[in-house]
Amino acid sequence: MAGHSKFKNIMHRKGAQDKKRAQLFAKLGKEIMVAAKMGGGDPDSNSRLRLAIQTARAQSMPKDNIERAIQKGAGGGDGTDYEEIRYEGYGPAGVAIIVDVLTDNRNRSAADIRSIFNKGGGNMGETGSVSFMFDRVGQVVLKGDAADPETVFEAALEAGAEDVVSSEDAHEIICAAEDLSEVSQALEERFGEPDESKLVWKPQNLTPVDGDAAESLLRLLDNLDDNDDVQNVYANYDISDEVMEKIANG
Repeated sequence: MAGHSKFKNIMHRKGAQDKKRAQLFAKLGKEIMVAAKMGGGDPDSNSRLRLAIQTARAQSMPKDNIERAIQKGAGGGDGTDYEEIRYEGYGPAGVAIIVDVLTDNRNRSAADIRSIFNKGGGNMGETGSVSFMFDRVGQVVLKGDAADPETVFEAALEAGAEDVVSSEDAHEIICAAEDLSEVSQALEERFGEPDESKLVWKPQNLTPVDGDAAESLLRLLDNLDDNDDVQNVYANYDISDEVMEKIANG
């Protein structure tokens, strides 16, 4: 999920997050397989595959799993054709939400995502209904201890990045979508493999959310993320650290 909070990388139910690891590996494996199927199994000549492998390694996905997914995709897959679809809608407090899906059944995914929106107090809209409020950009995430903020900032700008946001936990580097592979590679050579390197939907403005609406929104985003067809969920919410901590301890 993508939104604004120092806690955004700490799920408010960490125990549940640990149980999601197998599901996470399945989603990462699907992206690797699709990337290899579309552009071949050589990451040196397939930037999408290279980025997918980087993200999988950062999530501690076993090497054997990664290699199997590459071989499966490069060999034509298992006969399953996955389609990339973007769903858009609104959640509690009018928060705009984008859902990226990889599915072998468009009708099933559309019905499932619509149901999750409806049950979560939101509503699914038409394609383009909220994406105009986001920018499609490249994002590279380095661990906070990779280097000090000034060093990362200078290296990122030198690599062609547009912006850097540093905290104790991480350095988030933003670049133009078409520059992602080059920026990611330059930063990897300097600081080691990044935690994350992918195209994302970055909100242009954030919507403040508080109280019960914040809890309802996070539940909706979790339910979307739990769907097997969903690869990524983005939303333009701004929840304060105090509210996040209250929900986490609730």
